[in-house]
Amino acid sequence: MTVPVALLLLGLLAAVVAPRLLARADWPEREPIVALWVWQCVVAAVLLCCALSMTLSAAAAWQAVRGHVFAPAPSGVVDAYALRAGPWAVTLAVTLALGGVWTAAMLVREVRGARVRRGRRRAELLVRAPQLPGEEPATDRLVILEGERPDAWWLPGQTPQLVITTAALRRLKGRQLDAVLAHEMGHAQWRHDWLLHCSGALASGFPQVPVFAAFRDEMHRLVELAADDVASRRFGRLTIALALVELNEDRGVFGGPCPTPHAHVPQRVHRLLAPPSRLTPARRLRLTAAAALVPLVPVLVAFVPGLRALG
Repeated sequence: MTVPVALLLLGLLAAVVAPRLLARADWPEREPIVALWVWQCVVAAVLLCCALSMTLSAAAAWQAVRGHVFAPAPSGVVDAYALRAGPWAVTLAVTLALGGVWTAAMLVREVRGARVRRGRRRAELLVRAPQLPGEEPATDRLVILEGERPDAWWLPGQTPQLVITTAALRRLKGRQLDAVLAHEMGHAQWRHDWLLHCSGALASGFPQVPVFAAFRDEMHRLVELAADDVASRRFGRLTIALALVELNEDRGVFGGPCPTPHAHVPQRVHRLLAPPSRLTPARRLRLTAAAALVPLVPVLVAFVPGLRALG
């Protein structure tokens, strides 16, 4: 049972240390796309530690599972893991298996909830923007709504749609509209909706695990910064900053604390107007490669006894 316990300790270490290191670092705001990748690798490593620990614990607890897990391996490899049946092995395997089932259930609930919300918003769109005779449903990628509040959002789904209000069309000047459209299409291109689904499922399923709550909060912040960068590379930082001000100045987000999904808008505008210096390409490459290696650590820990036996 040494390896399953070591994997759990490794996952706990990653869950505690990695969020603190990322919170102290100043580069995530400078490189949000790299930060998104690092966060995904850290959470993947934590989940992989739990999955491998569950597998080896189940192999120790039940002979049938052991036969499937180590079916192609020589007997010396099985002996190297020192798998012994006992109450601790059963308890650990069952607990982690229930955690995996609960995680899957939370993800399914999150996805279903998102689909229900999208269905309601599409129904509202049909009421506010009825189809013309001969027009097929949900075929337009751009929907313009009559509205007094300037707003624009991307509605994901099988047929994604970009929705913008007439007030936004009146407010946005010059290339500001193109910058907003590029921002929303950046969300769609990088499938940020799935990042938000997964982070939300983990945070709601395990509210007592700080790394998952931090993962959810950072995903909501970083996806907006990343989409801002996508738009600013094409149309300039000043253009997207002015567009954000035009869209949000009536929401009260610039007058003080705003506990709404738009609370990060002032920080985003300040970042665009006074952009921090980017990391060098070499450092970005090193961070990306180092993050990609993080999920490999639990795999190496799980395979070390077997590799030693074979060597």
